[in-house]
Amino acid sequence: MKRAVLEPARYTRTAQALHWLIALLIFGLFPLGLYMHGLPLSVRKIELYAWHKWFGITVLLLVVLRILWRLTHRPPPLPASIARWQQGVAALMHELLYLLILFIPLSGWALSSAAGVPVVWWGVWTLPSLVGANPALAHLLELVHATLNYTMAALVAVHAAAAIKHQFIDHDGVLARMLPKIKS
Repeated sequence: MKRAVLEPARYTRTAQALHWLIALLIFGLFPLGLYMHGLPLSVRKIELYAWHKWFGITVLLLVVLRILWRLTHRPPPLPASIARWQQGVAALMHELLYLLILFIPLSGWALSSAAGVPVVWWGVWTLPSLVGANPALAHLLELVHATLNYTMAALVAVHAAAAIKHQFIDHDGVLARMLPKIKS
């Protein structure tokens, strides 16, 4: 006899789409940032920086949409089997990730502004400078941008490890909440 499995409460399709689109962009932006940073000055490096900025500003816009969606749509509850301290850690992790996904593109935009290099989104819209040109501030913002990125990489690794643990060790359906439902 087949055992009945409770269907986990899921995030909305919009929340899932925004989550995975932002994740995909970040998974591309992080290694691109590492790669282009080490290149000598060239036309190719400038092109890569332009692409990095375009996708970074796109992430900024998407995370603003994701935050607005989250404020108007409650996330599904975690299974009752998850300890309260783990639920608290999960909530804190999500808040930190949202903050990082918001502040990393803003720090990059501010870095470009301080370096005196405008951000022209998709080569069409010149965004206003967030700060005046200031080489010392640009250097500081470069460190801030890098530190925020490495911090997010570490938190994303913990986030992914927790999702995998819940899927394959706890078998509690937590990962399925963020995956599209597959009809059987």
